Amino acid sequence: MSRNPNQGASQQVTEAVRVPAPEASRDTSGGTARYVSRDATGGGRVPAVGASRDVMGRPAREGSGDGHGLGRGTSRDVSRAVRVDGARDVNRSARTPLRFGYGTNGLADLRLDDALALLADLGYEGVGLTLDHMHLDPLAPDLAARTRRVAHRLDELGLGVTVETGARYVLDPRRKHGPSLLDPDPDDRARRVDLLLRAVRVAADLGAHAVHCFSGIVPDGTDEDTVWKRLAETLTPVLDAATTAGVPLAVEPEPGHLLATLADFHHLRRTLGDPEPLGLTLDIGHCQCLEPLPPADCVRDAAPWLRHVQIEDMRRGVHEHLPFGDGEIDFPPVLEALAATGYQGLTVVELPRHSHAGPHFAARSLPFLRHAAPSVPVPPHGDPSATPEGSRTP
Repeated sequence: MSRNPNQGASQQVTEAVRVPAPEASRDTSGGTARYVSRDATGGGRVPAVGASRDVMGRPAREGSGDGHGLGRGTSRDVSRAVRVDGARDVNRSARTPLRFGYGTNGLADLRLDDALALLADLGYEGVGLTLDHMHLDPLAPDLAARTRRVAHRLDELGLGVTVETGARYVLDPRRKHGPSLLDPDPDDRARRVDLLLRAVRVAADLGAHAVHCFSGIVPDGTDEDTVWKRLAETLTPVLDAATTAGVPLAVEPEPGHLLATLADFHHLRRTLGDPEPLGLTLDIGHCQCLEPLPPADCVRDAAPWLRHVQIEDMRRGVHEHLPFGDGEIDFPPVLEALAATGYQGLTVVELPRHSHAGPHFAARSLPFLRHAAPSVPVPPHGDPSATPEGSRTP
């Protein structure tokens, strides 16, 4: 089998890794070499407005040289436009059908309880909880008891949750994301399977709407027929556990991994016989980075399998998670397409390399998303449409 140029392009895909993208054209304007798509880039930047409380009932200064503006360089206008006038008091007349969350991998310097309280205070509806040594360590003793405490706290704060498994060194302190489901050593593969089985149990106990995972990079010297077989074999017991638990397993196409694109996801789905619990984690930035279609079209094409969504800004051909306004994505069409699918899960901001200013970016991201997202009117108080059936109004 010939190798897809988007798969296993490097042993470790990190920030600013350049990814060959299908149907991309080379652009060297401004002296910066990058890959851009004729279709996938959008020029419209969205000025951010104040955050609103979420539909379930569940402040930052203007960007002014604090070093952590929402947008930098060409997007400075976005940073200047950010105004948070009180998260609970703005946008009362409209709401978005989308449910926004923030990933704990972007709040790694906070205790988990502090991170959850922060997100609830800011108005997020949920959290992407990455199981890691600092946040609900999946390998430490008393996991079930600790999970119950987190579930109680989530309920107190009114936060939904997705369980994510992309911690860099939770299994091996020397190998990023190692071992993977594709490792040559069956014992190493079994360690990753065990982590995913633990994640499924945690997700069930938390009432999570999905468990996230990814394939891993192709080991050196291994042909693709072999690694696809390994991936199918290692995911089978995880899918069985997910079926029993009633929690979807949402596989993420990851640049540089074996399963890097939506086409790769469908290859896995067909290989496994299209099992019911197998779903998709769609990262909007990854669509911009390397998919042949624009992100909004990716959303529409992926709709039947969407179980989890991650979101951030990104540039064509460069796998680097960026704050909103720093990349090339035109977000209103993307969020409109997502809302049109009827997707009910969380859309989680993923900025794993911005934990040094995590609270800042969490505060700035939600106003941006709420302003970019489509809105539906909120009925006025006393409107029959807003009154539970059978109840009376004075």
